[in-house]
Amino acid sequence: MAKNLLVAELFDEIPPRSLEIKADAHVRGYVGEKIRLKCSFRSTAEVTDKLTIDWTYRPASGSRMESIFHYQSFTYPTTSGRFRDRISWVGNVYKGDASISISNPTTRDNGTFSCAVKNPPDVHHNIPTTELTVTERSFGMMLSSVALLSILVFVPSAVVVALLLVRMGRKSTGLKKRNKSGYKKSSIEVSDDTDQEEGADCVGRLCVRCAECLGHQSLLLTSPKYVSCSLTIFTSEGAF
Repeated sequence: MAKNLLVAELFDEIPPRSLEIKADAHVRGYVGEKIRLKCSFRSTAEVTDKLTIDWTYRPASGSRMESIFHYQSFTYPTTSGRFRDRISWVGNVYKGDASISISNPTTRDNGTFSCAVKNPPDVHHNIPTTELTVTERSFGMMLSSVALLSILVFVPSAVVVALLLVRMGRKSTGLKKRNKSGYKKSSIEVSDDTDQEEGADCVGRLCVRCAECLGHQSLLLTSPKYVSCSLTIFTSEGAF
């Protein structure tokens, strides 16, 4: 009897095993641009198929919580409500990552998101929350993104055109000097000059084509559809 009491007292002194979970307190996103909600955890126990992850959501203008994602060996995003077909798993439980992403966010998605992880016997933990704020992207930021795209497209094209023009100018100067000196060309040199003139003509056509391309790119960059697409590219993870 005394032995049993001693064992019970020892178990009472052992603190419960717990997880440590971390998430961003505040996340800002923009309408139509994918948002990543980060959640990481650290467990003293080995990850098994008993590990579960649950994400819940409470709207900014309400108090009712709703489940939007569940994980246990497989992913189970919500199939109903405002987040239907918009929640994706981007985590890795073996690296302590329980993150998800939201596609096509709107201002109606503003609210509080909670990340809960259980990895038996580690089940006691804090439940961190993330306040999401989705807004429309400002016009000034849109212009800056378009300007950056313009630089990336125009500068290389302008350099190529400049180099071609310089090469054409050097060839033209050489031909004029030889013509003024009264130098008599051999049949081979005449053939070479003909080839050079044809090459210069090709380079000229190439320059005209480059100019047309630049004009086309300018119109393309200012189109609303291209601006929307470019903003999505530049705000993705690891864009540049």
